[in-house]
Amino acid sequence: MFIRLAQEYREFVKDLVMNLQALAIVLERRGYIASCYTCGTQLTSASFMVSLGDNHLIRFLVSDYGITWTEMQDDRELMKLEGAEAISQLEELANLVKYQIKSSESKAPNYDHSLLVG
Repeated sequence: MFIRLAQEYREFVKDLVMNLQALAIVLERRGYIASCYTCGTQLTSASFMVSLGDNHLIRFLVSDYGITWTEMQDDRELMKLEGAEAISQLEELANLVKYQIKSSESKAPNYDHSLLVG
């Protein structure tokens, strides 16, 4: 049973890494500074970062060791979430990007980070 669960988690991490890579590409196309770095080609971990302007940064880390969302502004940590809560926050960011893409393709980035905090 545990071997099966470990394999399922590895597949989950791989899917999450691929989605982070896609999100970074979409964010870059929307005018944000975004990146997603992975170690090797097996997609077992990733570091996703996006700058939302005004010294506002989001970092999302995923690996075999866990999943973490960290949001910082002016070099101060605003929020740090782990596990399912971190993924939920990532979904919130992705939904905001989807909404912005549908609402206007030509607008400059206008991310209301107050929707994410608290």
